[in-house]
Amino acid sequence: MEKGKAQQTVYVNTFINGILDPSQPMLGPVKDGGYIVANTTPGCWGPMITPALRGGHEVTQPVYIEGAKVGDAIAIRIKSIEVTSMATASGNERTIEGRFLGDPFVAAKCPGCGTLYPATRIEGIGPESIRCAECGSDTTPFTFTNGYTIGFDEKKEFGVTLPKEAAEKIAQNGHYYMNTPEHSVQNPVVTFAPHDLVGVVARVRPFLGQLGTTPSHPMPDSHNAGDFGSFLLGAPHEYALTQEQLNQHKTDGHMDINRVREDAILICPVKVPGGGVYLGDMHAMQGDGEIAGHTTDVSGIVTLQVHVIPNLNLDGPILLPVEEDLPYLAKPFTEAEKEKALKYAKSWELQAIEDSLPVSFIGTGANLNEATENGLNRAAEVLGVTVPEVLNRATITGSIQIGRHPGVVTVTFLAPTDLLDKIGIRELVKEQYGRV
Repeated sequence: MEKGKAQQTVYVNTFINGILDPSQPMLGPVKDGGYIVANTTPGCWGPMITPALRGGHEVTQPVYIEGAKVGDAIAIRIKSIEVTSMATASGNERTIEGRFLGDPFVAAKCPGCGTLYPATRIEGIGPESIRCAECGSDTTPFTFTNGYTIGFDEKKEFGVTLPKEAAEKIAQNGHYYMNTPEHSVQNPVVTFAPHDLVGVVARVRPFLGQLGTTPSHPMPDSHNAGDFGSFLLGAPHEYALTQEQLNQHKTDGHMDINRVREDAILICPVKVPGGGVYLGDMHAMQGDGEIAGHTTDVSGIVTLQVHVIPNLNLDGPILLPVEEDLPYLAKPFTEAEKEKALKYAKSWELQAIEDSLPVSFIGTGANLNEATENGLNRAAEVLGVTVPEVLNRATITGSIQIGRHPGVVTVTFLAPTDLLDKIGIRELVKEQYGRV
C-alpha cells in the first residue's frame, strides 16, 4: 500500500527472504521520474548455500512507484552499475540428494535433524563448511562440479581465476572480499574456496541478472521466469503453482540477459499497485546463455530512474539495449542509409519507406523453443500484429538471442515507429537511440 509523500530518491539496502510477496511492505514511494539507488547482494551461489533463504536469490526489498497502476508499465533506465566485490566464486552445480524438498533452490532441508529452511553457521572453509545451527550437520544442498575463485583488479576491468592458496585466503574472510551488504544474510560462496580453473582472464562487463516488478502472487525470486518457474509446477513445497498461475502472476524479473546493463532501458509490466521494482543478482561478466548455469555473482551499487507508462499492458518485459548490443540487422538506420534506400524504392515507384526503430521482447519458457514462442507472441500482442509478421521482421531486421539456457530469449527487430507511438514508447525508443 502507498504510504507517505513520494520521494525523489529512494535508497535501498534491505532484502527479502527469497520470496517476492505482494502482501509484504514496499519501500518508497518514489516519484514518477525519480531514482532508486541500491546496494545489491550477490545472487545465485551465496543464497544457494544459505538454506534459510527460500528463493535461490537475495534480491532487494521492492519499491513502490508513485502512480503505477495494474495494467501500466514502468520504464527503468539503468543509469549506473558498479561492482564492489573484490572477489567471488562460481561454477557448475551439483545437487546433493536428501538435502531439499523437491527443489534445492527453494526448500532446503537439513539431512541431520530434518529442519526445513534451517539456520546455518560457517565452520572453517571448503564445501562442507555450512552447518545446521541446530544439529551441526553439513547442510548445503549444492556443491561444485567444476568451480573457481576469481579476483578483480582495482578498476574492475578484468578478473583472474586464482590458485588454491589465494582461494583459501579469500575463504577465510568471505564477507570482506565479497563486500556483502550489512543486511544480507547469505553465506559467502568464496567460503568453499573452489580452484579448478586457475589463471583464466575474463573481461568485466557488469549487468543485472534480476531486475523487474513484483509478481501478483508469492513466488521464489529466482523462479520469477518461465524456465525456473516451471520447477514450481506441482512442487511438494508450499510455493507450488499451476501452469496457469505461473503464467498469470510472474513478471519475468529473473532474466540473466547480459544486455540488461548500464545505459539500457527495461520496460516492465505492473501486476500489483505501485509495481514493486526490485533488483539483484549482479554479475561481473557473462556470455550469452549463461551456459554453466551460473556466473560471477557480485555485490554492487546500482542507480535506476523510473518512469510510468500509462495503459501499456504487458505480460513480460521489453528491453531497449544499448546500441552496441543490438544485433547487426536490428541497428537503427542512419540518415544516409535511409536516403539510399528511398532512392532505390522510388526506382520501383515506391514513394515512401517504413520508419522503424529497434525493440527487444523478452520471452521465457521451460525450454528455448517455448521461450521463443512466448517472445514472438508477446511482440505480436503488444504491437497488434500477427505472429507471422513478427517472424518475418525478426528474420530480416533482427535476431533471436539466448539470454539464459534453458529458457530465456530476446526477440529483437526493427518495429514501425507508428506502432511504437500507438503503444506509447516511441519517444523513449527514439531517445535511447539518439534519433530525433
